[in-house]
Amino acid sequence: MKVLFQKQLSIFSLLILIHALCFVPETLCKTEKKRTSGKTIQTQSSQKTVEPARAHQPLSTSQGGLQCDARSAVLMDGLTGEILYEQNPEVTIPPARFAKILTLYLAFDAIRDGQLKMEERVTVSEKAWRTQGSKMFIKVGERVTVEDLIKGIAIVSGNDACIALAEHIAGSEEVFASKMNEKAKAIGMKNSHFKNSHGMPAEGQLTTAFDMAILSKRYIEDHPEALAIHSTTEFEYNGIRQGNRNVLLQKNIGVDGLKTGHIEESGYHLVATAKRDGQRMIAVVMGCDRVGKRAPEAQKLLEYGFKNFSTVEAVKKGHDFGPIRVKRGKSDQVRFIASDSVFVTVPKGKENLVSAVPQLPEFVTAPIQKGQVLAKVLVQKDGQKVKEIDLLASTEIEKSLIPPWPVLIGGVVGILIFGLIGFWFIRRPQRRKI
Repeated sequence: MKVLFQKQLSIFSLLILIHALCFVPETLCKTEKKRTSGKTIQTQSSQKTVEPARAHQPLSTSQGGLQCDARSAVLMDGLTGEILYEQNPEVTIPPARFAKILTLYLAFDAIRDGQLKMEERVTVSEKAWRTQGSKMFIKVGERVTVEDLIKGIAIVSGNDACIALAEHIAGSEEVFASKMNEKAKAIGMKNSHFKNSHGMPAEGQLTTAFDMAILSKRYIEDHPEALAIHSTTEFEYNGIRQGNRNVLLQKNIGVDGLKTGHIEESGYHLVATAKRDGQRMIAVVMGCDRVGKRAPEAQKLLEYGFKNFSTVEAVKKGHDFGPIRVKRGKSDQVRFIASDSVFVTVPKGKENLVSAVPQLPEFVTAPIQKGQVLAKVLVQKDGQKVKEIDLLASTEIEKSLIPPWPVLIGGVVGILIFGLIGFWFIRRPQRRKI
């Protein structure tokens, strides 16, 4: 009877051991997940695109009593998209040569995407050769490099170069114009429509100063290399030397672009952009009644921006945060890096209103992929959220082959119990046969 009881006790102990090994680690893991459920790690991109401030919401409501002698004007911080000054910003006006910025944007897009090469040669059509207005003086049937056509557009505003490039990229200027409108819509130009690649008068071809500021900002962001061409003061082709009509390039005030424009229907335009001490300003003036006004008016806006506003880099791309503890990984910690830079515009002297608040978890769990979104940073201005960006894992961390501590403890306890039971079976008193 005693032996039977001992056997039953041994079987019961074995069942308890099996239950502990199977269910205790799972229970502990569930408890751990429950404790950390309020701090869920984000695995999808949290970066939000902040559109430029609406034209009727300039950062400076008083605008310092500034007046611009033009039909329409906008001053934008070129790094943040904040509107710092506006005057009739959404009045629709024919774009004139401003259309060429969008033409160049599409050309640089095609180069970036591998669909076009700078050294590629373009055959000049009769339509391109016959076009009126400003020219780079290419000849029908001539094979011109894409690079020369881009220079002919950016520096001397060649209408002939625009048509040649548009036909080469899209097959016809009409198809290219439809691509221009698709791009304009995609980047947020809500009150613009284009009929051709060069901006010569066409019914229904209109834009606004606000839309041109949006276009200029995106163009510079996506293709900063274009500014080296836009800032060139003269260009010679076929023995004809022509100068850049943006006279602000010659004033040594940081201007490195972007485009002039004029047709009788709209007056004189200028998009001028300048960079100083880590700031970039974009000034758009449209509809000046004299050619001599557009440059001084644009310069006045640029100076107003640089003297009255600061652009604060709240977060720098690649800046690291952490380290953060890693569970169940071959490494016990990981650092996060910022996925992008964030700039915030504030009035001069108010730079301390800007803050960056990292939202970091207590720990992360392996496996972790390099570049995986694991947290975020909230950028605030005067306590109000401006933007949030992702924090990415700086390195890959594989899952450790060593099991977590609940399983290890359960295994050790199980081995001890098995050992005790085995020891007891070996050392138990033997029944003597009678």
